[in-house]
Amino acid sequence: MPIKTFVINPGSTSTKVGVFEDETLLFEETLRHPTEEIAKYATVIDQKDFRKGILMDFLKEKGCDPKSLDVIVGRGGLLKPIPGGTYTVSDALLADLKAGVQGQHASNLGGILAREIGDEVGIPSYIVDPVVVDELTDTARLSGMPELPRRSIFHALNQKAVARRYAKETGKRYEDLNLIVIHMGGGVSVGAHQNGKVVDVNNILDGEGCFSPERSGTVPVGDLVKMCFSGKYTQQEIYKKICGNGGFNAYLGTNDARVVEKLAKEKDPKALLVQDAFYYQIAKDAGAMAAVLDGKVDQIILTGGIAYNPYTREILQKKLGFIAPITVYPGEDELLALCQGALRVLKGEEEAKAY
Repeated sequence: MPIKTFVINPGSTSTKVGVFEDETLLFEETLRHPTEEIAKYATVIDQKDFRKGILMDFLKEKGCDPKSLDVIVGRGGLLKPIPGGTYTVSDALLADLKAGVQGQHASNLGGILAREIGDEVGIPSYIVDPVVVDELTDTARLSGMPELPRRSIFHALNQKAVARRYAKETGKRYEDLNLIVIHMGGGVSVGAHQNGKVVDVNNILDGEGCFSPERSGTVPVGDLVKMCFSGKYTQQEIYKKICGNGGFNAYLGTNDARVVEKLAKEKDPKALLVQDAFYYQIAKDAGAMAAVLDGKVDQIILTGGIAYNPYTREILQKKLGFIAPITVYPGEDELLALCQGALRVLKGEEEAKAY
């Protein structure tokens, strides 16, 4: 019998949902939440009943009886740092999602809603590869300043999903491969995957690594310190420069990579320079990850929305092709990745991890 999975992926003003039979998508939808409705709630957690009602109405509208489901999977939130994998939404995990141990974010609601609906129906609930997946080696964790250890916060769900996809398509085990995975979206994460673990990666939440459509990337530290104490900016304004208004936004006033590509094709000199610097920095970070893997790289994988651009493959092939062959999996299918995490557990391919 096929396994029927309900997947819940909450965002700040929407909730993406889907129902699968095994890996076949039966239906999906992005449920939009008006800003004025969301504004009624003081905290993210206060939105739970509002969003749950919308989810149940969605299932009813699609003629899907919740009792016909076998498992529910929610997007993982800002938990404590944990190794990658599929986690049962235990009482401890639930408590930390509600408390927001690393911050309040809409994704925290994924596991909370999965657990509540799952308990009502009598089926298991899971989260899969949240952004706080941390498999850094002890060596990678040292920054040079003991008070500021390096942290792992990145596109763990999609990075892990495309790494596993490549392994499956080539008839190999993810745990037997050395991969460099480059996720290019609003933020860019470059991860070194060694035998099934992301042993080094840039922290996209705080703008570490290459710049991106919305993030500054690593900037000159001394000058940043001077900017912080110049009296011209608040802490919030500085942080917004790093995460939100950095990168393409700062240089070109847009976070749309397609607009930057169009301007570059039209030979706009500033757009050409910014685009060149963008790929230059990505290639530098990937080269560093090749060194992390002692030069033994089986494949480089390009993913995320910017990977749809043919020029992305062309320029990164030129800069990185000497390291390893390149595979492109454009976009990110988070609903399927969440579903696959639950299926691996239910089919006995891996054990659910305890938080």
